[in-house]
Amino acid sequence: MFLQAETAQRKTYVVHMDKSAMPLPYTNHLQWYSSKISSVTDPKSQEEEGNRILYTYQTAFHGLAAQLTEQEAERLEEEAGVVAVIPETRYELHTTRSPTFLGLERQESERVWSERVTDHDVVVGVLDTGIWPESESFNDTGMSPVPSTWRGACETGKRFLKRNCNKKIVGARAFYRGYEAATGKIDEELEYRSPRDKDGHGTHTAATVAGSPVRGANLLGFAYGTARGMAPRARVAAYKVCWVGGCFSSDILSAVDQAVADGVHVLSISLGGGISTYSRDSLAIATFGAMEMGVFVSCSAGNGGPDPVSLTNVSPWITTVGASTMDRDFPATVKIGTMRAFKGVSLYKGRAVLSKNKQYPLVYLGRNASSPDPTSFCLDGALDRRNVAGKIVICDRGVTPRVQKGQVVKRAGGIGMILTNTATNGEELVADSHLLPTVAVGEKEGKLIKEYAMSTSKKATATLEILGTRIGIKPSPVVAAFSSRGPNFLSLEILKPDLLAPGVNILAAWSGDMAPSSLSSDTRRVKFNILSGTSMSCPHVSGVAALIRARHPDWSPSAIKSALMTTAYVHDNTYKPLSDASGATPSSPYDHGAGHIDPLKAMDPGLVYDIGPQDYFDFLCTQDLSPSQLKVFTKRSNRSCKNSLGNNPGNLNYPAISALFPENTRVKAMTLKRTVTNVGPRVSSYRVSVSPFKGASVTVQPRTLNFTRKHEKLSYSVTFRTKLRMKRPEFGGLLWKSATHRVRSPVVITWLPPM
Repeated sequence: MFLQAETAQRKTYVVHMDKSAMPLPYTNHLQWYSSKISSVTDPKSQEEEGNRILYTYQTAFHGLAAQLTEQEAERLEEEAGVVAVIPETRYELHTTRSPTFLGLERQESERVWSERVTDHDVVVGVLDTGIWPESESFNDTGMSPVPSTWRGACETGKRFLKRNCNKKIVGARAFYRGYEAATGKIDEELEYRSPRDKDGHGTHTAATVAGSPVRGANLLGFAYGTARGMAPRARVAAYKVCWVGGCFSSDILSAVDQAVADGVHVLSISLGGGISTYSRDSLAIATFGAMEMGVFVSCSAGNGGPDPVSLTNVSPWITTVGASTMDRDFPATVKIGTMRAFKGVSLYKGRAVLSKNKQYPLVYLGRNASSPDPTSFCLDGALDRRNVAGKIVICDRGVTPRVQKGQVVKRAGGIGMILTNTATNGEELVADSHLLPTVAVGEKEGKLIKEYAMSTSKKATATLEILGTRIGIKPSPVVAAFSSRGPNFLSLEILKPDLLAPGVNILAAWSGDMAPSSLSSDTRRVKFNILSGTSMSCPHVSGVAALIRARHPDWSPSAIKSALMTTAYVHDNTYKPLSDASGATPSSPYDHGAGHIDPLKAMDPGLVYDIGPQDYFDFLCTQDLSPSQLKVFTKRSNRSCKNSLGNNPGNLNYPAISALFPENTRVKAMTLKRTVTNVGPRVSSYRVSVSPFKGASVTVQPRTLNFTRKHEKLSYSVTFRTKLRMKRPEFGGLLWKSATHRVRSPVVITWLPPM
């Protein structure tokens, strides 16, 4: 029975289909999909069915995206051949000194690329807000012709023509059917219904991956130097999936599906949408299919830090990237009436300048220096001109974008702003291109400045001084406070994030249509912008993966990931353990994963932990998924559980090792197995060492691995024996060391609380 009320409540659903179940009368899958939709919908609206299907998917996985009511979706899920029906998910973006900081000076990156002519043929697909093709970062001078194996296209649309693609931008497509189905037709006054990037985010990430070298790049004079991507001779394919109202899963999945069909080698996805079980996570399903086709997938971890369990994109076949600082900063100072100076950061450059030799009235409208309240956030409409005109205003960070607070202060007549961190951000300093003189300070300094402004018996005063660009900052790298944290509660046996890369104050190309502050009232236009977020760290890893793929075209995605993880470092440039910007304590693998990427060492890791598609599928078989739920990952019906992990997901051949002791206190010992493949010297010998743990003894067998040929595989086991069940996880490392290589794995031991 069909209810008339159904027509008004349609939403987009992603429908996963069993390709092998298509009955004989049908000659193609679109016919079959259309008949399925027709079978569950009101016959009176049959003429609409052609419009119900938004996309069909046929490369990374099989299925369609369609507009359905909740009742229709429920009926469709009961149909033969339908594996799963998943509601549309809304994703959010996780919003140039880095090549040098990472050791990829021009000579080094050129040397990596120069070894093979085919290196130019590495294509990185970037799923984002599109691309600004006129940017100098996408100049194709000196690049070889686009390889005949590339199957992508340059789609035309508003202000995007065929000639906007070249030998650097080899493909550009836009995906908006899911977005328009959810939000209505795109307003072309606000954004381009084409691959052209109005927002700037996609241009920034694409240039970070593979931007051509541009001398004299800077933002309003800050960070002056040569901007280049991690893999400056790789090619870029832009897949525009994000719009003013967000990024929708049906569009993202179509882009992944199309990118794999086009022939990309690496996918860079700087967005996320929370955590779902594997069988209900459409991005996990699509990227599983991409991995099966040999595509390396890099995703941002999210900007939910420093809260624990804030990660997104945690599937083991995805490389999950957290964010860290670099050794470059943009210092500024706040000097209060007592002549005490406080350090901060700023990217302000404008006509209005405060004299460093003069003091200006200072005001804080909050009621408590220790905890922010509604009056202290400088929200739109919250400032009274009578209280702030002609003054420097102290605003607490949070609720609204940082640059928007400055706009509010400026409109109310304020002459400057001190942006103070709260406990959430700690001492992490993120620089912004503000609309008025502004200095951002850490929580401790902010509290002292606020106390001064509130307690002085005389009128409080201050001045702000912007000092430009400094390099050689110590300590660095530091884990960004905003970088999302583990543990990975979906599967505690898989340590996430995987690693860190630069994600704070990153200079890269920018859209010619957007101000550096992204505020509509800001009339400034720049060729480069400085942004922060795991959105910025993800393309660093994507670019380095392209470099490794160029050097080792026969390596699997998991081998590339292993090379990145086992060569990562866990100490900063003061030789101390990596620290956490949200506090004074050292960070843990739940914050930094295997550590910070070291691209040159990752080119030659010595050993790799390889994982094939069947291994990943066997991992899924340990995750309490039903046969029908597992079926969404089996494009070919012949994949089945082989039980190769012994029903312990910790036995997945992951480069990180996580031992999870169950609630049953009688389980005192656990053995995990790993296999390494020799990609270093043909004859080599590795000896193992393991850091000590309070709660368990750790034994590795054998203690030596002797390789006699290239690509030889040798296995070892790690046995954990509980001495004392710890209330908190313990962290350490396992290191295989030869005469020429060091191969390190982070180790985590967790004891679940007794029942």
